[in-house]
Amino acid sequence: MSHTSPPASREHLFTSESVSEGHPDKVADRISDAVLDWLLAHDSAARVACETLVAKNLVVVAGEFGSARIPDLLAVLEGAIPGIVRETVRGIGYDAASGFDAGACEVKLSISAQSAHIDQGVSLGGGELGAGDQGLMFGYACDETPERMPLAISLAHALVRRQAELRRSGELPWLRPDAKSQVTVRYRGSTPVAVEKVVLSTQHAPEVDNRTIETEVKRRIIEPVIPEALRSAGIELLVNPTGRFEIGGPLADTGLTGRKIIVDTYGGSCPHGGGAFSGKDPTKVDRAGAYAAREIAKTVVAAGLARRCTVQVAYAIGRAQPVSVYVDTQGTGAADDAVIERAVTGLFDLRPAAVIERLALRRPIYRATSAYGHFGRPEFPWERTPLAGALRAAVHAASGVPQPL
Repeated sequence: MSHTSPPASREHLFTSESVSEGHPDKVADRISDAVLDWLLAHDSAARVACETLVAKNLVVVAGEFGSARIPDLLAVLEGAIPGIVRETVRGIGYDAASGFDAGACEVKLSISAQSAHIDQGVSLGGGELGAGDQGLMFGYACDETPERMPLAISLAHALVRRQAELRRSGELPWLRPDAKSQVTVRYRGSTPVAVEKVVLSTQHAPEVDNRTIETEVKRRIIEPVIPEALRSAGIELLVNPTGRFEIGGPLADTGLTGRKIIVDTYGGSCPHGGGAFSGKDPTKVDRAGAYAAREIAKTVVAAGLARRCTVQVAYAIGRAQPVSVYVDTQGTGAADDAVIERAVTGLFDLRPAAVIERLALRRPIYRATSAYGHFGRPEFPWERTPLAGALRAAVHAASGVPQPL
């Protein structure tokens, strides 16, 4: 769904969710991105489309790969991927006690070389890159949080990050890697005014009792994350609402790369083009285009040109220039959306090669994106807004909007 702008007087509830790095789908995402990072560390121009399935005692890695620098690439990958898988699973925190043994699980591969027809569409010559596929990507930003993300998804991510921190530190030693969060925010018009409901489900060791789990999760995870000023008078906190959660991770549920695309993005606050990110090298516009769209949307808000901004970018396979760019400030713009859109297209080069260079995407930075969202985290280059001043000046010149905004 898309969280569009309601009438200014209307009150409504809006909910977003997140999942931990130990959720089966996120285990799959992390393995795919770990394989991608390994290849980029050995060849920054490698082509990667890596998908992972995890199930009880099983990891299947499949995909298409290309490299001009690594001889016998497929043989090299066949030797490297099992170790990458086991190190990744172990790093998440799974072991025999938590139900998914990194050392004992079976690892199967089905890998091949990238299609020559895809390559000819991407490699246009002269350093130019075409889009590796058609597709549409969305970026979003708003002024609800300092990181310019919607409040519900920002809090949902913070809850599962906190769960992981307490698990890894040993402060709550009975926590296990699999967890999910959900946050419901009450809005008055487009302004968040209170958190009404919080759900936190966490895998746990068998010896801990339900009362301890509920008490400690509320006290050590939920209360430190949800600011007291934001809690409604009747806030409802639900901890493991189904009861016991001893069996989790791939032992309990199959995981697949790319199945948490709303968690990865904006929690449902804007449309989604349908493309997943993990396991894809930056020539894939599903990934690079979405990062560029976020960069633009955040720059619009950072420049004071809007309180909320949705950006859509679309590409055709084999073409460098996008087929369309669309900017929607949902009635909050300081200038007409068409004026902001023209300024955006004049300032931001959205050809794949330009996006990759501007955001320095040919580096092994992707494993960290595989949990807790791809956006709203200052360590990622698409979160920076160095062009905010230039965009504000361009809109001012075109529309007469006064500066500063």
